[in-house]
Amino acid sequence: MPTSLPRSTPSAEGVDAEAFGRFVDALEAAQDIDPHSVMLVVHGKVVAEGWWAPYTAERLHLLYSLSKTFMSTAAGFAVAEGLLGLDDAVADHFPAFRDELPERSRRIRVRDALAMASGHHQDMIQAAVMTDPAEPVRGFLLHEPESEPGTVFAYNQPANYTVAAIVQQAAGTDLVGYLRPRLLDPLGIGPVSWQQVPEGRSIGFSGLHATTEAIAKLGLLHLRDGVWEGEQLLPAGWAEATRTRHIGTDAETNVDWAQGYGYQVWMARHGYRGDGAYGQFCVILPEQDAVLVTTMATDDMQQVLDAAWQHVLPALGGGGTAEADDALAARLGGLALEPSAGEPAIERPPVTTWRGDVAAELQEDGRVRLSDGVTALLLPIGGDGWTVVDDDTAASPVAVSGGWRGDVLHLDVLFLESPHRMDVQLAPDGTATATFRTQPLVLGASTPLLAHRAPLPLG
Repeated sequence: MPTSLPRSTPSAEGVDAEAFGRFVDALEAAQDIDPHSVMLVVHGKVVAEGWWAPYTAERLHLLYSLSKTFMSTAAGFAVAEGLLGLDDAVADHFPAFRDELPERSRRIRVRDALAMASGHHQDMIQAAVMTDPAEPVRGFLLHEPESEPGTVFAYNQPANYTVAAIVQQAAGTDLVGYLRPRLLDPLGIGPVSWQQVPEGRSIGFSGLHATTEAIAKLGLLHLRDGVWEGEQLLPAGWAEATRTRHIGTDAETNVDWAQGYGYQVWMARHGYRGDGAYGQFCVILPEQDAVLVTTMATDDMQQVLDAAWQHVLPALGGGGTAEADDALAARLGGLALEPSAGEPAIERPPVTTWRGDVAAELQEDGRVRLSDGVTALLLPIGGDGWTVVDDDTAASPVAVSGGWRGDVLHLDVLFLESPHRMDVQLAPDGTATATFRTQPLVLGASTPLLAHRAPLPLG
């Protein structure tokens, strides 16, 4: 049954609420950040939390590569249970095709794959899927690494996918089913969802949908060396192994990505973290006994960490007041993304159907039917602020704002279970233009209007 972390005030836990507020200011001031949520846990208690409406606390959110840290946690349980060993050659878990693999591929160990040190020099995900769509593990391992496994870092999605496949194959269930009694239920994490390719196999390296607090709980578990409510939940030593620098990442261009890599976590200038594309962060700060979580949409993730080091670290140095606590709580309780403007109707629309990036049709009830040929959304226009559409008409839960500006219909569409936002312009010449502000990253079949909704069923 879902449970919540204990709550406290910033000043009671030695946090300067005013300084933390400057971190929130920085997120909102950045032109290229759409912040969705923020949570700060100090000494095991949530001291600050907020969601930018129309995002909400209970809404699942796509974590992208932050999913990897959940997967490596599953690997820790599997190692302890004898389902696999860190020194196992990954190929030995796939006897059906082991003998056809190149020699160097057969030397990739589980520990190499967990540390993104398979020996390949680039991400092999597209090559893996194109080589063998039915079994991407085989497609991956058929490509011989350029270097000896364990000697070079390359961010490599199928390395994670391969370990995830081993865990699920040995356990006889998908990652959600495996983690439910071992991690999710003990932490009081409610329903989650994980993309599967092929059906029945969670992809591991991405595709997990979970709440902001679920991320914070995972971070707190690792911060506490795997101990939860006095019980050694994670196998002893696995949290330490996770945060150990197993391979150098000196070639990375961003400073907080050049500090080294553990088991599906990045070392940083301060602490370490799991992170996912477009700003899904779980920053673990052992020296400060703190976990910082964000969900958002940005192409510049380094600026988020820069802001954290500039504002959050000083906030953890103490000096808060009750008055500042109250002001921050009020501020965080009123967060909202700015909606787009527009009128709900005009007297004579120049056209009522549009074709282009998507197809659109103005309905008699004033809504717009948006379609990509596979999926359709019925969207109201010109409402007051954001209108959430999460019913039988919604292939994906969305919020929409905007309306008519002159003879052009503008729709601003937030895909509420993902980081993604789409700007739609329906022009008087019948042209439909749809542009994602951050591009969905796709493995397997997808359609633009799904934009990574949480796959069903939830587990």
